[in-house]
Amino acid sequence: MSSTIQRTAVLTGATSERGIGITTARRYARQGWGVVILDLDGEKSAKVAAEIGNEFNVPAFGYEIDVANEQSVQAAQAAVAAEVAAGNLPPVGALANIAGITSPIPFLETTVELWHKVMDVNATGTYLVTKAFLPDMIANGWGRIVNMSSVSAQRGGGVFGKVPYSAAKAAILGLTKALAREIATTGVTVNAITPGAVDTNIRVGSTEEQEAAINAGIPMGRNATAEEVAAAITFLSSEDSAYLTGTTLDINGGSHMH
Repeated sequence: MSSTIQRTAVLTGATSERGIGITTARRYARQGWGVVILDLDGEKSAKVAAEIGNEFNVPAFGYEIDVANEQSVQAAQAAVAAEVAAGNLPPVGALANIAGITSPIPFLETTVELWHKVMDVNATGTYLVTKAFLPDMIANGWGRIVNMSSVSAQRGGGVFGKVPYSAAKAAILGLTKALAREIATTGVTVNAITPGAVDTNIRVGSTEEQEAAINAGIPMGRNATAEEVAAAITFLSSEDSAYLTGTTLDINGGSHMH
């Protein structure tokens, strides 16, 4: 991005201090984007947005969202649209669907309630938020959608999340490709990233033995940093990625090659 602010990036799941979302929001802001933070805690979303806006001198806005609830998603989109209409934010040019949850529960111990929760936040959330923000990007003739999948979708687990997580993240890959094909002529691209193990809080509850086993399966011998994942997201949001759509960008240190 140039130093002149032209577009806004909307991020879901971007308030955790060690998370991919907040790291990506800061990277967008460093590149001159306006930033919208959407997370379950509206007060915290507003606080994080204000801090990023002040630090990087960019427009920023925070609002509450439950990505699995259609009414909540629509309310968040309406709030962002109102800020754009009022001139407080540039038009939305990028959407990073980062909000997600995982679960280490073995398959035969999985309840249908857990299945639905993991699927709803990861897959249905990506669908609902994308559907809400896509029309304005199409109307503007320019947009970048980046969806958060996982190497677990490609390998059938093997990191931390079990069956529901892998299934939900695989659904995101199908959504990404099908939507990219459907809207390819609109000026809006749709891509996915598939991180492997990342040094964030999402694996709270993992044991030292589990972490050692994960790292043993990574040729580079370490987790990715949140900044390394953020770099991929912002690249897929840039002018330079104009001819990439329907792609899956692997960020896994060599743990899955295909």
